[in-house]
Amino acid sequence: MKRKNLFIILLVSLCFMVNPYIASAQLKPGDPIVIGVPTALGSIEGRDGWMAIQMAVEEINAKGGVQVGPNKHLLKAYAIDTREHEPGIPVHDALTAAEKLILERKPHAIALGNFRSEVLLSTMDLISKYRLPYICSIAMTPLMQKKVTEEYDKYKYIFRNCLNAPYLSMYLGGVMGFIRKEFGFNRAYIITQDVLWAKGTGAGLEKWYKENGWEVLAFDTYATGASDFSPSLIKVRAQKAQVIVPIFDMPQSGILLKQARAMQIPALIAGFISPIACENAWKVFEGEVEGMINMIYEVGPIPVKAVPKSVAFNENYGRRWGEKARTELSGHGPGPSYDSIYILASAFERAKTVEPEAVVKALEQTDMHGAIGRIRFGKDHQVIFGFDPKETAVGVGFQWKKPGQRVVVFPEGFAEAKIDLPPYMKK
Repeated sequence: MKRKNLFIILLVSLCFMVNPYIASAQLKPGDPIVIGVPTALGSIEGRDGWMAIQMAVEEINAKGGVQVGPNKHLLKAYAIDTREHEPGIPVHDALTAAEKLILERKPHAIALGNFRSEVLLSTMDLISKYRLPYICSIAMTPLMQKKVTEEYDKYKYIFRNCLNAPYLSMYLGGVMGFIRKEFGFNRAYIITQDVLWAKGTGAGLEKWYKENGWEVLAFDTYATGASDFSPSLIKVRAQKAQVIVPIFDMPQSGILLKQARAMQIPALIAGFISPIACENAWKVFEGEVEGMINMIYEVGPIPVKAVPKSVAFNENYGRRWGEKARTELSGHGPGPSYDSIYILASAFERAKTVEPEAVVKALEQTDMHGAIGRIRFGKDHQVIFGFDPKETAVGVGFQWKKPGQRVVVFPEGFAEAKIDLPPYMKK
């Protein structure tokens, strides 16, 4: 009998050594539910996403916390900077930071997560190792979904509630279709950042252009950190492109717009330039953003009446962090980051445990309305985006118009105005 008991003790000890999170699935009364947030805190998307998460945690805790079985538990969130947005930072360094957070804070789930798609794909093995429910709110590669679908048992813990690259291409294609209908344009010049998500978005849009009768004059890429886009702009002028399509998330990308204005390039700029998405961009760029059509990947940073919780999120963010912070909200990440905490809280409550297998099943059954619209995961663990916030999550295209307003111009179902040609294109 003693030998049998010793064998059982050794077996249990070995299980804990292989996966220390077996123990953490058991919450005692008074224990907090811990959320880990490893992300690029130095990026505007990571910064705003982390602030949105803190706001959601505070809101839930103010109401008593999360009901898990017979007890309520407060949430605690801890962040670590993976620095993955910085040029030259190896993937390994970002993974090391994430594992450090996991081992030190012992989270029950991960929110916000990776900034770079390249890092996300490597992080998936780390998440599988620790069996942690993970909701990604920034990185956009569709390869994540492919891995979840093809190796479900290994990667079932990974979910994404932000826009992915194909959905961004879908929205941009819709904007381009509207531009062609209104103005007859059909000559585009694509310029992207040399990173996985941006090139993937550009490739998807290039395919759409060719299928819809457009001519793609060129597809240029620039390394992260680049600050001179004049080589492409010179070719834009020479080839008489009617639409420039930039796809960038780096801070330096705003220079592209300033250079286009300085060179008086007579083309409509429509795409995504991260620093131009914020409400304060008109002031920062001294009105040079006028006429640009930019994307807000997920509503929230721009309030949309058709999504009441996006309006509430925007207002509450200003109350919590100040009006300056609200006007600096980035166009990608804050809404999904905020919603991710409510998604996890609901999953914990419905699962009646923080045990990862049960939480994954509960996450798969998510159906709720948040700051980004209706939230439901597909079988590939990607939140479904579309054009009707009653049925899907939504992103929008807006145009900068005087006197410094972001006006929603797409989707047409709840657009506030039509697209106007900027002054430099009017004859």
